[in-house]
Amino acid sequence: MTQLKSNTNPLKIAIIGSRGYPYVYSGYETLIRELSERLVEKGCEVTVYCHRSLFKEKPAHVNGIKLVYMPTIETKSLSQFIHSFLSMCHAVVSDADVVFAVNAANGPFGLISKIFRKPTAINVDGLEWLRPKWKGLGARYFKIAAWLSTILFDQIINDSEEMRKVYLNIFKKESVVIAYGATIKKPEDPSLIHQWLIAPKEYYLVVGRMIPDNNADIIVKGFLASNSTKKMVIVGDVFYKDNYADELKALKDERLVFTGYVNDPEVLATLYHHCYVYVHGHEFGGTNPTMIKAMAYGCAILALNTVFNKEMLNNDSYGIYFEKNQIAIRQQINHADQHPKEIKKLRQNSHLGITDKYNWDCIADQYLEVFRRLAEK
Repeated sequence: MTQLKSNTNPLKIAIIGSRGYPYVYSGYETLIRELSERLVEKGCEVTVYCHRSLFKEKPAHVNGIKLVYMPTIETKSLSQFIHSFLSMCHAVVSDADVVFAVNAANGPFGLISKIFRKPTAINVDGLEWLRPKWKGLGARYFKIAAWLSTILFDQIINDSEEMRKVYLNIFKKESVVIAYGATIKKPEDPSLIHQWLIAPKEYYLVVGRMIPDNNADIIVKGFLASNSTKKMVIVGDVFYKDNYADELKALKDERLVFTGYVNDPEVLATLYHHCYVYVHGHEFGGTNPTMIKAMAYGCAILALNTVFNKEMLNNDSYGIYFEKNQIAIRQQINHADQHPKEIKKLRQNSHLGITDKYNWDCIADQYLEVFRRLAEK
């Protein structure tokens, strides 16, 4: 176990930029949950800043983690931004030794911590400014915010080597690489998926929000053009009215199953484990939470051909790839249907990619080392 500052003065860490704990919506909340619980076990004092409106009950502590509930203005684009600003203002005048932020959108708030001389680290995640949903001013803001992260925060953390290269190339800033994690799990009982009238190994699986940069439209339309008699199960949605998602859900074919969000982790793990192939279309980002789960749950993986996905799958070791077009999807679906032995081998081997790099205990140790170093400066 990594040693802390001293036996009498535990390291105090404030975490901002997410929706809170133990609320789980995205990879950020999962990271904070897994990290915070382990840091507390190691003797740290952890404070997580939470969206006040998301929590009906507001306990001061959960699992040894201190929770601070901050307000915001509830708008689609600004609620997280305002919440993070208020959280940073609170954290820098607290007794925290280190402030840890998630999301490069919070880059400008590093100025506040600079003024108060509070050590900081930020996990900048992916290439938000390239995502189709952010256009014009929004895209420019995210790129400027990412640049400001590299200037105003004391330590930049990326979750993949390829993303580290991006930040070094664009912003001329080195960063520490600490991956996102997963826990190997293989739920054998398929009864939890019977509610959708699907059978083990008789469906392709897509998991993620229905947004353009996850390429669900290309995947679904490519699948529909294939000869496959299997089903395609699409897990995910969006929380707001959206034409892209509505058009996708309006596609009519008996092979398509739209589950919406699946919030029960046991049900989701079962959907992963019993799929024939997990299809991953996420385009912008480093270590992707949905694909790392697919590896941990023993899926054969068909992924969009990006440097980030190839890093996770160790090139061709744990998956196969498709180019960003419907024809490529159709061809790979037909190939997968015709080569079940190849798919079975991928399923048997995919969990081997969950090395120490993606182990939550090892990840927590790496974060703790960063926080200790910052606190001791």
